[in-house]
Amino acid sequence: MLTTTKEILRKAQEGHYAVGAFNVENMEMVQAVLEAAEELRSPVIMQTTPSTVRYAGLDYYLANVRTAAEKTDIPVVMHLDHGNSFELAMQALRTGYTSIMIDGSHESFEDNMKVSKSVVEACHPSGIPVEAELGKVGGKEDDLDGGDNNPYTDPEEAKEFVKKTGVDSLAVGIGTAHGIYKGEPKLQFDILSEISKVVDIPLVLHGTSGVPDEAVKECIRRGICKVNYATDLRIAFTEGLENYLKKHPGTIDPKKYNAAGRAKVKEYVMEKIKVCGSEGKAS
Repeated sequence: MLTTTKEILRKAQEGHYAVGAFNVENMEMVQAVLEAAEELRSPVIMQTTPSTVRYAGLDYYLANVRTAAEKTDIPVVMHLDHGNSFELAMQALRTGYTSIMIDGSHESFEDNMKVSKSVVEACHPSGIPVEAELGKVGGKEDDLDGGDNNPYTDPEEAKEFVKKTGVDSLAVGIGTAHGIYKGEPKLQFDILSEISKVVDIPLVLHGTSGVPDEAVKECIRRGICKVNYATDLRIAFTEGLENYLKKHPGTIDPKKYNAAGRAKVKEYVMEKIKVCGSEGKAS
């Protein structure tokens, strides 16, 4: 069944592991993520960004994930990733998403707190948890543009932000970026440790595609409870599709090459679930 991030991230925080959050673009990616999570008995978060939502609509993506969730006994969450307005957050809430992110990180600190608190006040009566972002995750992907300068999350601001907004989880800026890295990212582990000392809610790592697995594991040891993967899922799906068409030129049945893309995504997701340490945590 569909569930919220509230309980599974609390368990992750207590158990010192993380839950993978995977951006899904089509039915095959939803199927791949679910199959991987089922085999490894892991809770899982599926999510969509505003640009993905514009492509087909909140209801289409929710229907895919809800159908997947009804076929399994592992916890499955449908999450709005980088909700860029109060209005979109409310649309996702009304549609039936079970977790909402409001990203006010491009606004001033005060305005970020204001919009984040307003989403919290709207979502909490329905039992829906809210993720916010403080500091900026750099890079560019879809409509997400963190800019070339990548300001880090200030621990004291994080403490104040969480207290005044009541958010349930917080995405932090420690040097990751969206999209494809030009080189190996240099993460500020010390900043993450300082944030963990003063903030008692689960922390979230964005821009993880391309980050070395050992670096992700170190972030989890220092307080990260939710790890987002997007770009690498797209790459895996496209590679599977392209490889199939190279071997079978002239194929006109989408089911055949989409199945190859699905298999590559499943393989990738299984690897990242193990990195997160959530294998066997579905119960």
